[in-house]
Amino acid sequence: MRPDSGAGPLRLDRIRLVSADPETLARYFTAALGFSRVTSTRPLVDRRTTFGETVVSLRLGAQAVDLVGFDRPGRPYPDAVPGWSPLFQHIAIVVSDMAAAVSRLSATPGWRPISTAGPERLPAASGGVTAFKFRDPEGHPLEFLAFSPGQVPEAWRSGGPDPCLGLDHSAISVTDTAASLAFYAGLGFRAASRSTNAGPAQARLDDVPDPHVTVTGLRPPGAPTPHVELLDYAGEFSRGGHVCDDRDIAATVLVFAGADGAPRHLRDPDGHRLRLT
Repeated sequence: MRPDSGAGPLRLDRIRLVSADPETLARYFTAALGFSRVTSTRPLVDRRTTFGETVVSLRLGAQAVDLVGFDRPGRPYPDAVPGWSPLFQHIAIVVSDMAAAVSRLSATPGWRPISTAGPERLPAASGGVTAFKFRDPEGHPLEFLAFSPGQVPEAWRSGGPDPCLGLDHSAISVTDTAASLAFYAGLGFRAASRSTNAGPAQARLDDVPDPHVTVTGLRPPGAPTPHVELLDYAGEFSRGGHVCDDRDIAATVLVFAGADGAPRHLRDPDGHRLRLT
């Protein structure tokens, strides 16, 4: 069944990362990634669960991330979740200077690399970008993304004093691109780009042997950035075995603004969490 977004148009308002310790993780995001703190920690109660929440709101450029902790914490992020798993969901941070961004990251202890050989320049068929994937101290996957000169999207051309400019997209791994496209079309999304990424640079970037991944960029109807990317890895992978509850560290939520009526909680065909507000 295709969901109905309500009034629309939707825009990706913020990304919620579940955290075991939002205060400590917020300090890491500000020191290592250039985020700024927007609001003080505030205790909330989720009416669906009655679990107490603590939320620290951060901003990078024009985009927002909420770090959400629970008074009854869930499970930690599973070790070494591969890029092809539907549980894998990363945030892509646009950087104006990859060397400066990686240098600051390297000087701030706690992170772990996903990419096996540092930043990778992908071939033109895969977008020609330079990218580097890693995990924050709690295991959330993140990516630095630098566009080639002359290929920088308009949203990122103005730059800024910090090498980390903002959030370009949230990438989610899916098992069936067609099923995901049908679901997100019901929310008003359209496919804005598509490529098949493969080769040794992609393998080193993802730490996945011999990857062949179809990347589909979905543009929300309300704003082009941040957007959502579908990652569909071809091959005989074991897609199951990674299930998380709402309080687990891996339970990332994409929060879309612009819907009509009361907030709604949805799951896409692979279980990724969405909130319409």
